[in-house]
Amino acid sequence: MKAITVAEMETPIGSLRVAATADGICAVDFVDRWDIVHQKLEKRFGPVEETSHGETYGLVDRLKHYFAGTADDFNGLPFDSGGTQFQQTVWHALREIKRGETWSYGQLAAHIGNPKAVRAVGSTNARNPLAIVVPCHRVIGGGGELRGYAGGLHRKEWLLNLESVR
Repeated sequence: MKAITVAEMETPIGSLRVAATADGICAVDFVDRWDIVHQKLEKRFGPVEETSHGETYGLVDRLKHYFAGTADDFNGLPFDSGGTQFQQTVWHALREIKRGETWSYGQLAAHIGNPKAVRAVGSTNARNPLAIVVPCHRVIGGGGELRGYAGGLHRKEWLLNLESVR
C-alpha cells in the first residue's frame, strides 16, 4: 500500500487538498473533486493510504502566500506527478508561464516544439495533477477566451484575476 500524506486548506475559491509521497508532491486539487483524484492516485500507485500526518514539503504555507498575492512561483519543490514523457514535457512547459501571463494552447504546443499537437496539449493540460502549482489555469483559448479548467471556469477566472491577468 502506498503511503500518501494529505493536507487540506481553505482558499477563497474552495477547500484545496495537497497530497505527497516520499518522492514529492503527487496531487493538488479541490476537495470537491477529490474522489476523482483519489481514483487517479490508486490507478497510478495501487491501493493508497492517505494520512494527515506527514510532510507536504511546505506547500500549504506556499499556497497561503500565493492566495495572499505574495508568492510568485513554486520552484524548488519536489514533484511526483507521474505521467508520460509527453505529459511531463507539457507540465514542465506550463511552469514556464509566468504569473501575469497567459498562453494559448497553440502557443504551448509551439513552445514544446510540436505546433500540431494543440489537442494533445489541451488533453494533457486537463490531466495536470498539480492544480495551481503547475499553472494550467494560465492556458486560454486562441482568441483570449477562457476554456476548460477541471476545477471550473469560475476558479480559473478567479486565479487569473488574482494574478492580475484579467
